[in-house]
Amino acid sequence: MDPTILELTRHDPRYVYEAYDFMCDAVEYTQEMLGRVPVEEDDPEMDYHITGEELVRGAVELGILEFGMMAPIVFRRWGVRQTDDIGHIVFNLIEANKLSRSDRDDIADFQNLFDLENALREGFVITTCTNKPQKGRR
Repeated sequence: MDPTILELTRHDPRYVYEAYDFMCDAVEYTQEMLGRVPVEEDDPEMDYHITGEELVRGAVELGILEFGMMAPIVFRRWGVRQTDDIGHIVFNLIEANKLSRSDRDDIADFQNLFDLENALREGFVITTCTNKPQKGRR
């Protein structure tokens, strides 16, 4: 366990360790998804910044990929019920120097973006394989 994140859960017990850890992963996932991954030879002209809304949408997508139809329940158990909660987690991580912040970032960027639970629930799609032959039929 990361001691910095563990301390965050003591400082702000609204959110569990896993929520903070997941949000760090969501930042990386969102940067990859948007093609904004910093490389070792950092180009000063390249903007790697992701907005609050981009991060929330990336977190929803990653949550659905990792937890499937359980994503709304997992987020709820973590204390993450609305997009504002993601903003609080992100700014706690910034304060703890686990994430960086630009001058453009504001906690208001996360407020009331959309219904988080609905996005987690409706984003999950059950797929079936239609090309697979069924046993016992000819």
